[in-house]
Amino acid sequence: MWVPDVYQGSPTAVTLLLGGAPKLAAFAIFIRLLVEGLMPLAHDWQQMLMVLAVMSLAIGNLTAIAQTNIKRMLAYSTIAQMGFVLLGLMSGSVGSDSSGAASAYSSAMFYVVTYVMTTLGSFGVIMLLARAGFEAEELSDFKGLSKRSPWFAAVMSILMFSLAGVPPMMGFAAKFSVLQAVLGAGQLWLTVVAVMFSLIGAFYYLRVVKMMWFDEPKDGAPLLVNTDMRVVLSLNGVLIVGLGLFPGSLLNVCLTAMAKTLST
Repeated sequence: MWVPDVYQGSPTAVTLLLGGAPKLAAFAIFIRLLVEGLMPLAHDWQQMLMVLAVMSLAIGNLTAIAQTNIKRMLAYSTIAQMGFVLLGLMSGSVGSDSSGAASAYSSAMFYVVTYVMTTLGSFGVIMLLARAGFEAEELSDFKGLSKRSPWFAAVMSILMFSLAGVPPMMGFAAKFSVLQAVLGAGQLWLTVVAVMFSLIGAFYYLRVVKMMWFDEPKDGAPLLVNTDMRVVLSLNGVLIVGLGLFPGSLLNVCLTAMAKTLST
């Protein structure tokens, strides 16, 4: 519950850090504590994660719709996105059968990596729109971005499509892998719930895309971007599309990592 206030109240550079590193750390803690330390009690903690996942999906997606501050919107989006990670973590063991554990946990790991890459790019574009004495925090600040810089409007659109799970972006491959794990665990109803909330969540991501391409800009001045920022954000956008089209290599790395973790 601290995430929305901290995301909105922090400078964008700090929010970028908070949006990335803690998610990777939280996943590592879950694996170390629950999977490596409490695997015999998986049936119990998986029930807990199931409740947390559904509540995260519901609260995150429904509350994000009402936000007008993009950093606060992305904060509630984070809550919803972490619900998908929890779905992957709660799908590793079915009764006494843990044969699908490596696949389920690797889907959660792939999702975390995908989310971190996408959210770093999103906050990077927010930083891009900031200028001396002004932080681009409101959704209205993104109006008409395509007229100021078509390329970075396209990059931000890619990032929003990925967070929404629109193919062929990396976010779609991540959501698909988690849903496969949940379905493999026999949780059909949970798969349906996750898909429904993903469709609800797509609204507020696509709203940003609509503002960038179809609304008139508040500031018509061309966007001035230094070379370093242009290269990093462009590379981020290309990777989101590339790993969405060809996710196999990263998925295999995640699967290998989880298989080795479970075998130790």
